[in-house]
Amino acid sequence: MSDTATHEVAEISWADFEKVLMVAGTVIRVEPFPEARKPAWKVWVDFGPYGEKKTSAQIAALYAPEDLVGRQIVGVVNFPEKQVGPFRSQFLLTGFPSDEGVVITTIERPVPNGTRLA
Repeated sequence: MSDTATHEVAEISWADFEKVLMVAGTVIRVEPFPEARKPAWKVWVDFGPYGEKKTSAQIAALYAPEDLVGRQIVGVVNFPEKQVGPFRSQFLLTGFPSDEGVVITTIERPVPNGTRLA
């Protein structure tokens, strides 16, 4: 296999894509999550019309709380809630894994909270 080899992926329809509700939100609070198995933060985000939601995110390797508060991120807000130890996660904070840790998906310029990814 060469470096330019492509991974085979199953095609999805536009209707499949539309089922995933990925929206912009602003981080409003970040707290330690010492009970987590891997280093993580508890993160609260304002998703505008979708409300305030919280999640556990394994992003502590690259981000301090002060790096996150006030930033706009992309979250998936229509997954079922998930119990993470003593914490209830209400959305998925999107990002890209790297050797250094997860790089969060941020927004290049401000958009209204709740704006859907298109």
